[in-house]
Amino acid sequence: MKITKTQSQSNRAHIVATASELFRERGFDGVGVAELMAAAGFTQGGFYKHFGSKADLMAEAAANSLAQSLASSAGMEAGEFFEVYLSRQHRDHPGGGCTLAALCADAARQSDTLKQTFANGLENTLQALEAKYNAAQDESQEDGRAKMLNRMAHAIGAIVLSRACPDDSALADEVLEVCRKEITASLP
Repeated sequence: MKITKTQSQSNRAHIVATASELFRERGFDGVGVAELMAAAGFTQGGFYKHFGSKADLMAEAAANSLAQSLASSAGMEAGEFFEVYLSRQHRDHPGGGCTLAALCADAARQSDTLKQTFANGLENTLQALEAKYNAAQDESQEDGRAKMLNRMAHAIGAIVLSRACPDDSALADEVLEVCRKEITASLP
């Protein structure tokens, strides 16, 4: 049965959304095309009607989830952003969380195209945070950018370290708590 162009676009968007979540949960190499398509409710054969390769889907899914992460934090103040980001809820649900924290280590081992997707997402996030949180500060643009980049790297690293500990580990919670306090203390 032939499907409409609108339905094909909807199917593709659903595959990308499913891939975005699964990749953040299990990494790029932790999900195969057959499993991904089954999770999206399609057959493996339909994959190549939408994507040239798994690498193409990885880049599109990463761009999609990076944009979603940025949009979801749009209305938050600095303190609230870091409270939510450095929470056990975020730590324990990578599939719905920050793509940078979930997949940066994987992206480092991928193609330059995927690395560029991550660099663009990082730059967009950094610019949004700079514009939002540094506007009221009386400092140079370079200093504001450096401080925000430090906070972002600190927060992403905290999530990565916390996730590397066993789920019931006191250390996992300690990493989040200490980093959350340090970052929020650095805010104006």
